[in-house]
Amino acid sequence: MLPALDLRGDRSDASGRLPRAPAATVAAARDTVRAILDAVRADGDDAVARFTREYDGWTGGALDVGADERAAALAALDPALRAALERAAEQIRWFHEHARPRDWTAERAGAVVGVRHRPLRRVGVYVPGGRGAYPSTVLMTVVPARVAGVGEVVLCTPPGPDGSVHPAILGAAELVGVDRVLRVGGAQAVAAMAYGTATVPRCDKVVGPGNVFVAEAKRMVSAEGACGIDALAGVTEVAIIADDTADPRLVAADLVAQAEHDPLAGCLLITPSPGLAAAVADALAVEVATTPHAERVRAALAGQGGVVLVDDLDHAVAVADAFAAEHLEVHTANAPAVAAKVSAAGAIFVGADTPVALGDYCAGPNHTLPTGGTARFTGGLRTDDFFVPVNWVHYSRAGLAELAPVVAALGAAENLPAHVRAVQLRLEERDGDA
Repeated sequence: MLPALDLRGDRSDASGRLPRAPAATVAAARDTVRAILDAVRADGDDAVARFTREYDGWTGGALDVGADERAAALAALDPALRAALERAAEQIRWFHEHARPRDWTAERAGAVVGVRHRPLRRVGVYVPGGRGAYPSTVLMTVVPARVAGVGEVVLCTPPGPDGSVHPAILGAAELVGVDRVLRVGGAQAVAAMAYGTATVPRCDKVVGPGNVFVAEAKRMVSAEGACGIDALAGVTEVAIIADDTADPRLVAADLVAQAEHDPLAGCLLITPSPGLAAAVADALAVEVATTPHAERVRAALAGQGGVVLVDDLDHAVAVADAFAAEHLEVHTANAPAVAAKVSAAGAIFVGADTPVALGDYCAGPNHTLPTGGTARFTGGLRTDDFFVPVNWVHYSRAGLAELAPVVAALGAAENLPAHVRAVQLRLEERDGDA
């Protein structure tokens, strides 16, 4: 069920040999997304409505979800679900309060310098739909924005054919204080929030996970400078480092849990134990046979799944770093020590009692994480993403005089004499000087 890759005795870079979503899929998405972005930028709401009809079967109506509809969805939430959302929001809020960046000021040699963090004015959050409803993503995107003090939060999510938004998403949005909810999904939602339309306000940043089309749209609007983004949080993936102390049933269950998201989901087991690999294969047969989403899971495991045999746990860490998974689980003896060696992962789940499923809902850290190997250079959504750090500088004349020779030397070396003069003029006697 899981394709095998034997890297024992091979310590060369494995990144090009590890399973990823097919390049052709990403390339095809790129062309489609480019056309959608251009149409929304040119035609605004008309293009948004056209694509929503085409991709979601929407039959028309208002893009905005009214306040009464949102309030009714919250009131109608199942009490157990509402209690779970409230508890999860509390845990997420606690974590992101602790992760809040600090302002600072320091004095040195006649200068006062520092960094202030300014909350973004308006943020767009994307909540996926299609194969399922994700009220947890509402919490993960909106709660840290509110912790940061963002002025306005706009949420886009795909509607059903009748124009309705899933009541759990609406209820969660109302619970955490979203300002606007719009019935728009896919690349057209990203385009509308990035460029602005008559109905959808232009946002300073767009955050949240999505499929390959959403991730590609975010990449493109960011590259254009239309808005900021958090990270390329595309099709989900998990890697599991495990040795022969791991419970194969738990490993199999966690692979299936990730695979049920999407037939393009990545699911990788990295182990030095052929015995564990065989036991996990047996356990997978049982888990897949009983899961409601068996077809989707089989497609993911066969297409982007794999078991990688390695020499030892240090080799496993090297392979995991090459893969740079969105989610990395560690099921080994002394799991904290093994996890501490990992340098590239969106989030690390340490030990057998810390499944990715916990992080998806309520562990505290954000579940909006980098995918496709981008965890090599970026991290998950965090409180910092909703601030702009503003550097500020205040020099006295004495402080300016001390650094004037540095400016003079560097300005001469770079042939920028006006830079040097801008400093020298300030050191000459000026009207009002004693």
